[in-house]
Amino acid sequence: METVLGIHRFHFAFTVSFHYVFAQLTMGLAPLIFILKTMALRTGDVHYHRAARFWAKIFGIGFVLGVVTGIPMEFQFGTNWARFSEVAGGVIGHTLAMEGIYAFFLESTFLGLFLYGERYLSPRAHWFTSLMVWLGSWISGYFIVATNAWMQHPIGYRLTDDGKLALESFWALVLNPWAIWMYLHTIVGAVVTGAFVMSGIGAYYLITHRHADYARTFLRVGVIAAFLSSVTMLVTGDVQGRMLAQHQPVALAAMEGHFETKPMAPIAILGQPDVERRRLDNPFLIPGLLSFLTYRHWAAEVKGLDAFPQDLWPDQIPLLYYAFHIMLGLGTFFILASAASIWKLWRGRLFDSKPMLWILMLLTPFPFIANTAGWMTAELGRQPWLVYGLIRTSEGSSIQVSTGNAMFTLVGFMGMYALLSILFLFLVRRELERGPEPTAS
Repeated sequence: METVLGIHRFHFAFTVSFHYVFAQLTMGLAPLIFILKTMALRTGDVHYHRAARFWAKIFGIGFVLGVVTGIPMEFQFGTNWARFSEVAGGVIGHTLAMEGIYAFFLESTFLGLFLYGERYLSPRAHWFTSLMVWLGSWISGYFIVATNAWMQHPIGYRLTDDGKLALESFWALVLNPWAIWMYLHTIVGAVVTGAFVMSGIGAYYLITHRHADYARTFLRVGVIAAFLSSVTMLVTGDVQGRMLAQHQPVALAAMEGHFETKPMAPIAILGQPDVERRRLDNPFLIPGLLSFLTYRHWAAEVKGLDAFPQDLWPDQIPLLYYAFHIMLGLGTFFILASAASIWKLWRGRLFDSKPMLWILMLLTPFPFIANTAGWMTAELGRQPWLVYGLIRTSEGSSIQVSTGNAMFTLVGFMGMYALLSILFLFLVRRELERGPEPTAS
């Protein structure tokens, strides 16, 4: 971080990672709240309505913090990445504007109606507001992912006479195949977060002998959603890996620590990348598995980093490698933990299994880590490009901003976001103490 470019990169990475803590929570909770409201509408049981309202309050806290931390990211395109915005703004401006419309006008409006309009709306109308909150959060998320996907795989653009990029096909931008699969992987990852948070809170209530009826509901809904979403992550992740092999093979090689082009390429379960010596230290390899996962053939040749000029290599290969393996390792553990929970739930033993309840409670923060590691994998893998093959990262930063100014704003943001973290934890803790019902069970 000795250069202003390094500070700009770290600043945006810090703000987007902090923002995504809240974004993934709200996108993951939205369908679960809708499920609870649907159960309330079908059964007429106030229990499910109170459960949905409890999680809507958690959703609302996350939504407010997400808005507060998301707006500065939009401004950073101008303050920290002015040259990038000047060249590519004619393309990404469309999806960023539409994300704002859906987030502020659709999602926020119906969230307000859901939280404060209950006494004025019929049960079906109130149920409809939960549906629109879900759709609003997922639609706004799609436009953000479509923006990033275009940076990963730019299509539907043309180069103007003054050297800028202009949008040639709006539908190519929003229906980019990279965007569709990236979005599915992202949104399913958010559901993993929401499901494990719901399961973890349910486990916490049972361990502390509070709100037992609601805790059982949270666990039922949570562990089923956690298992389904964790398994689905395998499918979406597999497709993304094959797309990387086709369009960003150098990124795939760096993620896997695959330095040498060879047939029957192994996959590294463990190992430490040594970039200088171009090897993995202390590797634990499964022969041929990388070839099979990438090309569906055990003997297929997979390009290593040696097949590409070094100036096209990602510049943080060790960090990229570890981020990818953290994401993959945690994802595997999520499948195992949720499968074990489903088994115990089916056998009627989940609610009395203290070890399983403790595992679910302690797992609560780990989907946030896994999702952050996943985004780090995508962004570090794209380097050294801002827009893959078109604009290098070194060509996109603001040249009028000094190192001192950039560092000053970074330190300021870190201080403000530390205060926001304390506020978020305080508000969530207060809701957890209040619980989903007016009196303790």
